[in-house]
Amino acid sequence: MSIKEPFTDLEIETADAGFYENYSVPIALISKGIMVALVLWALVFPANATGTLGSLNGKLLESFNSFYVIIVGLFFFFLAVVALLPSTGKRIMGAPGEKPEFSNFSWFSMMFGAGLGVGLMVFATAEPLGLWGSNPEVVSGAVPGNQPEAVQSAYRYTYLHYGFHAWAIYVVTGLSLAYYAYTRGMPLTIRSALTPLFGRLMNGFLGHLVDVLGVVATILGVSVTIGYGISQFVDGIYAITGMTWIMDMGGEVPTPSKVGLIAGLVTIMSLSILSAVSGVGRGVKYLSNLNLVLSIILLGTFVVFGSFAFAMTTYGTAMVDYILHFLSLSFGAYSPLSAEAFASSLPAAAQPLAGDLMGGATNAWGSYEGFKSGLTGAAAELDETTLTAIYAAGEQGRQFGWQAGWTTFYWAWWIAFSPFVGLFLARISKGRSVREFILGCVFAPALVCFAWMTILGGTSIDLELAGVADGAIIGASNTNKLFVTLSYMIDGGLLSMLNVMCVVLVMTFLVTSADSGILVMNTIMSGGAEETGIKHRIIWGLILTAVIGALILAAGDNNPMDALRAAMIIGALPFTMVMGLMCISLGKALYRDGVRDNYDGAAQQAAE
Repeated sequence: MSIKEPFTDLEIETADAGFYENYSVPIALISKGIMVALVLWALVFPANATGTLGSLNGKLLESFNSFYVIIVGLFFFFLAVVALLPSTGKRIMGAPGEKPEFSNFSWFSMMFGAGLGVGLMVFATAEPLGLWGSNPEVVSGAVPGNQPEAVQSAYRYTYLHYGFHAWAIYVVTGLSLAYYAYTRGMPLTIRSALTPLFGRLMNGFLGHLVDVLGVVATILGVSVTIGYGISQFVDGIYAITGMTWIMDMGGEVPTPSKVGLIAGLVTIMSLSILSAVSGVGRGVKYLSNLNLVLSIILLGTFVVFGSFAFAMTTYGTAMVDYILHFLSLSFGAYSPLSAEAFASSLPAAAQPLAGDLMGGATNAWGSYEGFKSGLTGAAAELDETTLTAIYAAGEQGRQFGWQAGWTTFYWAWWIAFSPFVGLFLARISKGRSVREFILGCVFAPALVCFAWMTILGGTSIDLELAGVADGAIIGASNTNKLFVTLSYMIDGGLLSMLNVMCVVLVMTFLVTSADSGILVMNTIMSGGAEETGIKHRIIWGLILTAVIGALILAAGDNNPMDALRAAMIIGALPFTMVMGLMCISLGKALYRDGVRDNYDGAAQQAAE
């Protein structure tokens, strides 16, 4: 009795001629329709769009915060099991005996380039500093924020957000795409990853829907990345030139204005579209290599002029702490605190005032002292013991708010970005074993991220602890913290040179991210083709520009990133469910392929 062969007859119908030649018309039209509708909604009804996105985002987080946290923990442990099992870990992603396309050094270098992008330029200092002031240990009152006692827990969560879980998200998508493309000869597109579960259904509307979800997630994930990058780009231009017209000078600290953000967006996206039209994409590849060199120079500057000893001490203790708490970090999810539960846990004297007390007691971004100072009327007359009990009763609400605002945002961002990075990792890993792919793509780049965050962020924290910065770095906007840190490290011509270098780094990271993201979207719409038409890359470049610009303008007086963040978290949720199915599907495929191999081996021995 033979073992049934896997379904590989995936047919993605594409147009034979016309504007959409070699493209799937349903995927292209549905994807573009969704994005155009989002742009028109944001431009015509900006207040409604921002309010609705924010409200829907809040409701989704209330219902799915735990889902996001737990499923990402499951992604990591699923990959760990697949890598450790001899029968699955040894399988080659390619033909039997096929060798890796790239050397180990080149492979690692490309992963390094994928890991060091706009996110790390923006959050290298902003992440550790932000978590130093607010993390679950600070929220619970166990340690005071912005004090030496909070450094360890700050890096525990920094490593969580940029460590093994983050790369596991990328690898789930990348491994699924690579396995089916190189082992079974299927198209390098999202729907291929679900064929073991749904078979021929992937040839129809269900397959189109899966690919559309991948396109929508990618464009929203890339939008958030570009949004943060442009903000840092504008901050850098201001640091170099002092041009005030690109900044909003009305707040406590200068922040990029909408005029500056739109000007930066047009500049970056014009360069990206130009690279698609003129073939400068080859030049961008060389610029990517230059980025690696400039990144090493920037890191070296912090090693020489920064707080390297403090950073290395922090690196060691933070790594041990991260590993010891790994299981609780993976599955420690919080649900929102209901008004009824809060009221019932209050002391009797405070229960009539529950409605007035809950907002302050559950504010994840406040403090106990801030909670007390904000009380008025009868609430302000409560004794210290009662106030302490009230604040303790709100801890679940504070922990939920913190987790939804930090960890869940990151998980949604990485999930939305996973078709982009996953497809890149798949393309460079042909001929590797499953175990090599998982260990190499989860652990190696994560360790690089740890070092980057510790050396740059540790210097910022040390400058604040020593009183050198005197709160200036903490008070700066997230996208400006890197430039402010540099200004307290060095001065003169070297500072000017490094500011220019950082702006060049951000600019080229942005151009290559936008260009590569557009390529991924076109690859999905063309049924897995690696070479796509220039005109469609231009159109998606314009759509991407319009999406980012419209959501920035729709934010009104709010943070321009708020609408982008909300849209991205909403758009990532359906693709999170697709990724859960990818894991089940890949587990089934690996198991069935193992059964076939055993059967074929037994049959061959019997024949001999």
